Amino acid sequence: MIIEAIDVTKVYETRGVETRALDDVSLALGKGEFTALAGPSGSGKTTLLNLLGALDTPTSGKIQLDGVELSDLSASALSALRLRKLGFVFQAYNLIPVLSARENVEFVMELQGISLKERRKRADEVLERVELGGLGDKRPLEMSGGQQQRVAVARAIASRPSIVLADEPTANLDSGTAQRLLDLMLQLNREDGVTFLFSTHDPLVMDSARRLVRLRDGKIIGDETKAPSST
Repeated sequence: MIIEAIDVTKVYETRGVETRALDDVSLALGKGEFTALAGPSGSGKTTLLNLLGALDTPTSGKIQLDGVELSDLSASALSALRLRKLGFVFQAYNLIPVLSARENVEFVMELQGISLKERRKRADEVLERVELGGLGDKRPLEMSGGQQQRVAVARAIASRPSIVLADEPTANLDSGTAQRLLDLMLQLNREDGVTFLFSTHDPLVMDSARRLVRLRDGKIIGDETKAPSST
């Protein structure tokens, strides 16, 4: 398994009031999966995604990434693991506005210590892959929402992570742009073996997922693997 949650519970406390965001959840994902975490607001899907992405820690239970238990790592080791193993696509894009599209794609690779020549080569290749080959010099505010989200996908995959975690990636896009983005990520999954895990309440994402995990009130209430498409 690439990533696994084992008996995970997450409790938040606000002004003495406890909220159980996740309640004894277990989930494992293998290489090449294209999986959606679905559920209404407050179901726990974003909390689970943040725990799997090492952006938060569970109250109890374990998170393992490529066989490494995250609670065993120091803060610096955890940061290094996120940098090497995880790619992120956020609802709000989270691009750096003063950088060009190419520079945004290069950013994680620069943090990884990859040479300028290699990261420029990879950035240009992956921008072509997401159909933005002619827009590498544009800054985010010069691009449409769909184009910015494609840059975010390019940034997430350019560093060659074990898994890409996408939090509501289509939420700010119209249905046509959202479908094109999903088609792109499906293509990357099929042709390049990129593993994706989404949190979503978008029916388009749920329909596109090969595995659909449903959450409600912090618990998994369904886990369905769909038959492969014949096309």
